[in-house]
Amino acid sequence: MPDRRLAAALCLLGLAYTAGLGQVLAQAPSPPSDAVNSMLGGWEMSNADRDRTCVITFKLDPAGPGRALEFDKGCTTAFPNLKDVVAWAIGKDDALRLIDAKGKLILELNEVENGLFESARGSDALYFLQTVAAAEGREQTPDVMFGSWAFTRNGRSICQITLMNTAADTDSFALQTAAGCDALITAFSPRGWRMDRGQLVMLSTRSEIWRFEESEPNTWRRIPEGRQPLLLLRQ
Repeated sequence: MPDRRLAAALCLLGLAYTAGLGQVLAQAPSPPSDAVNSMLGGWEMSNADRDRTCVITFKLDPAGPGRALEFDKGCTTAFPNLKDVVAWAIGKDDALRLIDAKGKLILELNEVENGLFESARGSDALYFLQTVAAAEGREQTPDVMFGSWAFTRNGRSICQITLMNTAADTDSFALQTAAGCDALITAFSPRGWRMDRGQLVMLSTRSEIWRFEESEPNTWRRIPEGRQPLLLLRQ
């Protein structure tokens, strides 16, 4: 009898552990998709005449039914329909959805060409969304990026790299790191790079991705910044 009771108790403990583990796994957020990552950073919204503009910063942090965003001062004055927007999400066919606190769709935009979004049919007006770099005419092409750069953190250089003009594969250019790089860089193990929607995308040997956004001429910051902001400076 004691053996049966012990076996029953162990069985119940096993079931409880399995249920608890299942709940934890269900609650664990899935890694953001490339479509989500490509939206991070500052984007400019404008109307068809471009006499009204507004900068929206898309973030990874969870916010209500989606991810966090931040409007520049005056956004809701320029575009009153944004006043109820509290989050963003990527929907069907990688459409960008701006939603309210209950998840209700306020505005949907579709990518009509690389890096340029347009409001979906049925919207009350025509709106466009492009990266701030593209809107300001400073979106860089690969040929401008070739050459020597340095990763810096807290004002200190931690790795010298060269963005090369030779192919790493069919979709990206090769890069070369100098000896003596910080553990943060060697752990990532960069192998290639490309430009995407005005962002510099760096690829690792394990197909992981770092994205950088130009914050000022010849200075790129990793997005999202995280606890250890990482900059890439032209040498």
